[in-house]
Amino acid sequence: MADPARARKLAKRISQIVASAIEHDVKDPRLGAVTITDARVTADLHDATVYYTVLGESIDAAPDFASAAAALEAARGVLRTKVGQGTGVRYTPTLTFVADSVPDDARRIEELLAKAREADAEVARQATGAQHAGEPDPYKAPRAEDDEEPAEEETRG
Repeated sequence: MADPARARKLAKRISQIVASAIEHDVKDPRLGAVTITDARVTADLHDATVYYTVLGESIDAAPDFASAAAALEAARGVLRTKVGQGTGVRYTPTLTFVADSVPDDARRIEELLAKAREADAEVARQATGAQHAGEPDPYKAPRAEDDEEPAEEETRG
């Protein structure tokens, strides 16, 4: 078991090396829109999971995750070699590439927040001309002096 801090440092270094290698060394056009978002290394430092996302070429175009996954799978050996050269650890970790779901989750949360804002705006529009139910002053008013009950002395006799 390695120190968790060492595993985090190695994971950060692996993500930097893989991102740099994808940008400069691997000449695959399918990797042009791939961004490395995170990396995690197991406690024994033998396996690394690299998280990536694919950005669309335009706003309307959907990102092509299948071709990016195939390109990363094809470049796995080259990327592992680069990681081994760049880290200097005794055992170069095996690399596993996983599509990151954070951008999709963030997009879904933004859509839910937009719906909540619309619902709040609708409630505010309905509340502009609304009046409270019941009396305007729901609290009991203090009794007037002439409405008081007779004193105890007057009722005894």
